[in-house]
Amino acid sequence: MTTFFTSESVTAGHPDKVCDQIADAILDALLENDPHSHVACEVTAIPNGIHIFGEITSAARVDYAAIARQVVRDIGYVKHGYGFDADTCQITVDIHEQSPDINMGVEKTDSMENGAGDQGMMFGYACRETDSLMPLPIELAHKLTKRLAYVRREGILSYLLPDGKAQVTVEYRDGLPVRVDTVVVSSQHEAEISMDKLREDVLLHVIRPVIPEAMLDADTKYFINPTGRFCIGGPAGDSGLTGRKLIVDTYGGYARHGGGAFSGKDPSKVDRSGAYMARYLAKNVVAAGLADRCEIQISYAIGVAQPVSLLVDTFGTGKLPADRIRELILKTVDLRPSAIIDRLSLRTPFYRHTASYGHFGSNTAELPWEQTNLPQLWQDII
Repeated sequence: MTTFFTSESVTAGHPDKVCDQIADAILDALLENDPHSHVACEVTAIPNGIHIFGEITSAARVDYAAIARQVVRDIGYVKHGYGFDADTCQITVDIHEQSPDINMGVEKTDSMENGAGDQGMMFGYACRETDSLMPLPIELAHKLTKRLAYVRREGILSYLLPDGKAQVTVEYRDGLPVRVDTVVVSSQHEAEISMDKLREDVLLHVIRPVIPEAMLDADTKYFINPTGRFCIGGPAGDSGLTGRKLIVDTYGGYARHGGGAFSGKDPSKVDRSGAYMARYLAKNVVAAGLADRCEIQISYAIGVAQPVSLLVDTFGTGKLPADRIRELILKTVDLRPSAIIDRLSLRTPFYRHTASYGHFGSNTAELPWEQTNLPQLWQDII
């Protein structure tokens, strides 16, 4: 059977990703000074304006506006005249402390019994399509957007501007990826460049270095800035908001999503820590050879430490029954939020890096939830 699957990614300069990076940069700054900060930070961005708001309880004191301005500068919005830049954008801040009703359920005398910061369900996924055990379409899409940013920063295509998107359609035969059917790349650019030049350059310097030659053929279709002119981008072209790129952040639509966003949330929020643990478990199941594909669902009740459910689905690829893998996980891994935080070192200020180009896979290969250190433990038990 032949099927086609498409995933997309966006650059760090996409308006929603500008917001995610500001929120996570604020989180990092707070955790660096107070690792037990409770943070639920949201950000919106509009033409020449940023609004930072939400609930933060922390002993740390940071300059929210200065952090936001530095993130915008780092992304590359430094040229005047495009409707949004680090020096002239207006920043407003409306922060209040976390609700005491929520805090009462989260903070317990025994910290290991701290309850989940909210109810919800989180999913993690892994498969054998790539070395990172991620689905191929989203990995390729992320590599394209990272490459767009690279050729802009390095001056290879100096006329590019920070906003951009990529989309990859992969053809599958009997469940295995065999070729790339379609590549879509759109990049913000300076007005002087011609579309013919831009399309030629993006094909040569962005697409060709990223997509494996063996996955391309004469029938592969390329759409490069298909609408033509794309000079007004970022928050000047479209408003931005934290948490609006959930599928880009995770598995490109290849696996289910619980609906909770990540950026701007400290790890007591299981939307984030639970999703990271679900990915960690799914990746270790596949790395251990227990399945070729694995999806994990974990769900929590607010204020309750132990998860209310754990689901393992191996889509018929398991070398052990799914209920046996579930038992193995429950016997060896503590799924209480505080235990997850400790195991994955989630009070470390490394979150801004996750806020663009994916929270899972090659973009975060060095971070704790991408490590495959459970297989030996499980093998000893099996």
